[in-house]
Amino acid sequence: MALLPIIVAPDPRLKVKATPVETVDAEVRTLLDDMLETMYAAPGVGLAAPQIGVTRRVIVVDAADRNEPPAPLKLVNPEVIWASDDLSSYEEGCLSVPDHYDDVVRPARVRVRYLDETGTSKELDADGLLAVVLQHEIDHLNGTLFVDHLSSLKRNMILRKLTKGKKNGDYEEKAPKPRSA
Repeated sequence: MALLPIIVAPDPRLKVKATPVETVDAEVRTLLDDMLETMYAAPGVGLAAPQIGVTRRVIVVDAADRNEPPAPLKLVNPEVIWASDDLSSYEEGCLSVPDHYDDVVRPARVRVRYLDETGTSKELDADGLLAVVLQHEIDHLNGTLFVDHLSSLKRNMILRKLTKGKKNGDYEEKAPKPRSA
């Protein structure tokens, strides 16, 4: 497995719509494993392939509470097939938008259809943090960042700060450091 560099916004690669995976093969499984290792090392609760410069519809998530054992999910071609009418607000952050957090309103519950790492079609009902993370990561597959859900004033302010930080060398595209055991 390998730790992969995470792209920091603003970067045009984060705005590209990812293409569906035709076959879940050994290459896709390796990508999923590398993404999971990268996500845990960052540390984060979700990672989408576009965040590492791969324009394929692949995400990994783990919304387990810190006091719970890890519960990693590897999703290929995930899509929201149902969303509740009731909404919830959650303070979101993003590995591609480091050091910035804001409340985003999304459906409180979703049902997601996806292929697992064996290529088997599955559906998952989610609420709470898992619903937020799934929607956030699927947004990445469509070229949408959480800041795109904010007012243009807030979004532009965050993106200007990130641009300035990148110029100052604060936000380099680099792989996270391995976690110590």
